[in-house]
Amino acid sequence: MKRKWLVSASLVSMLVSGCYIVPLAAHYPPAGQPPIWSSSTPAATPVSAPLAVLGVLQARLYPLNETAGKTGALTASVSDNANGHATFSLNYAGEVLNGEASRVAAGYPGFGSVHRDVYGDGRMPAGQRGIASASGSKGTFVNCEYALMAANRGTGACLFSTGAKYQLHFGS
Repeated sequence: MKRKWLVSASLVSMLVSGCYIVPLAAHYPPAGQPPIWSSSTPAATPVSAPLAVLGVLQARLYPLNETAGKTGALTASVSDNANGHATFSLNYAGEVLNGEASRVAAGYPGFGSVHRDVYGDGRMPAGQRGIASASGSKGTFVNCEYALMAANRGTGACLFSTGAKYQLHFGS
C-alpha cells in the first residue's frame, strides 16, 4: 500500500509541477504496429515545460519625409515577453521615448490610421497585426502600426508628434 501511495504522489507532483516525461531516444515503430519495448529502451527523463522567453529585438526606423530626414534613421529596442506584449523604447532627437507594443486582432478599432497617414493608404502587409506607442518627458510621442511575418519579424509605419514619418523594420 505504501508503494502505491508513493507512485501516486510522484505522478501528482509531476502533473502539478508542469513536467513532462520525454524519452531521450525514442524508437517509433512503423505505422500500424504496436511499440516494442525492451531493456535497451532508454529511461524517460522529466523535463520542465518551456516558459515564455524574454527576447530583445532591434527595430529600425527609416525616414520617409523631410521632417524625419532631419533626424535620420533611428533604432528602437523592443523587449518581447512572448505573450503578445512588449516594451518599446527609442531615442528621438535627444529625447528618450518609452512605451509598449501589443498584438491586436484584425478588427482592432482605428487600426490602419497610422499606415494611412504615413503611406497615403490603409493597406497593411499580411500577418498578425500590432501597435506600438511611446512618449518622452518633453512631450514628444510616437504611434506605430506593424504586421508580423514571423514571431519576431515584421514591418510597419510610425508617425511622430513632430510630423516625422518612418518606415519600421524589426527582427531577423
